[in-house]
Amino acid sequence: MRRVLVTRPDGRELCAKLRALGWEAVAIPTVAIMPVEPGGDLDRVARRLEAYDWIVVTSAHGAQALAAALARTGAPRPTRPRWAAVGPATARALQAAGVQVAVVPARYLTAAVAEALGPVDGLTVLLPRADAASPELPRRLRARGAQVEEVVAYRTVEGPERSRLPLQRALTDGIDAALFTSPSTARGFWRLAPEPQRALAGVLVAAIGPVTAGALRALGRPPDVVAAEHTADGLVAALAEAASPPVR
Repeated sequence: MRRVLVTRPDGRELCAKLRALGWEAVAIPTVAIMPVEPGGDLDRVARRLEAYDWIVVTSAHGAQALAAALARTGAPRPTRPRWAAVGPATARALQAAGVQVAVVPARYLTAAVAEALGPVDGLTVLLPRADAASPELPRRLRARGAQVEEVVAYRTVEGPERSRLPLQRALTDGIDAALFTSPSTARGFWRLAPEPQRALAGVLVAAIGPVTAGALRALGRPPDVVAAEHTADGLVAALAEAASPPVR
């Protein structure tokens, strides 16, 4: 059976999809998601969400962190702002928190949401994101006249130590493919693998989208395939197509 490495921290659903297609999925997170401290900036903005015209959430982790802040502070669900989600998984996480999502961009890219919001000149936009989030989205929104406030909703730890030995064992046993779902999962792999370039030699490397592909190129290992639809389903479909016939 072909073995595929899943590097995202919440890879259970993705692994189930891969197993259904006959892969042996090996889930080893190369990134850890850590909550922010209670009583900080996230709680502060959670109490005043009515002040914003748009709230743009770029990951399910961000949606869950903001929902937790609302619950922690006892702040009511605001009625004024409109909500945008980058991708269906983020939209589902917001809807599970009782939020009605107004916009999901046609392309599930962080940068694409800047255009999907429509005119934003003079509007206030809140971005609850990871501490390692790209500056591209706020730059685009500010260039279009928006007043942007960023707040750290969760922290990412690239290359968590607890994953080091399991990853080394998996690489020693051998993998046929590796999936990267964010730039941080790629950088985390490079932090953990003793010889990352060598570890991925002869391995089918798949990226969920162009931003992750760019991170892999910057690390010196361009992906073999990039998902056309930037979701877990799209990544599985891209892998299935690229790995047929089998890579080994």
